[in-house]
Amino acid sequence: MSKLNMQSVLDLFEEIFQALCRMARYGVRLIGRMSPQALLGAALVLAFICSILPLALVLFVIFLLIKLAVGASVLGARRHRRHQEHVE
Repeated sequence: MSKLNMQSVLDLFEEIFQALCRMARYGVRLIGRMSPQALLGAALVLAFICSILPLALVLFVIFLLIKLAVGASVLGARRHRRHQEHVE
């Protein structure tokens, strides 16, 4: 692998910028060709992705943490009870 210099970094950023511009132009052309029904469907899918999906992921993480906390307390209580039986 060759050494990284400033020109290669600038070339990389230029290539990334050109790819993003091509992608944006393609998206604008695609939206321009869409029928109103397809545009409405795309807007609904985008709204789902931007709002409902993150909410579902956050709720999943919250319930997973609650489950882990309850499981840890139950296991701790069982260990404590088992330790008490062995001591007596």
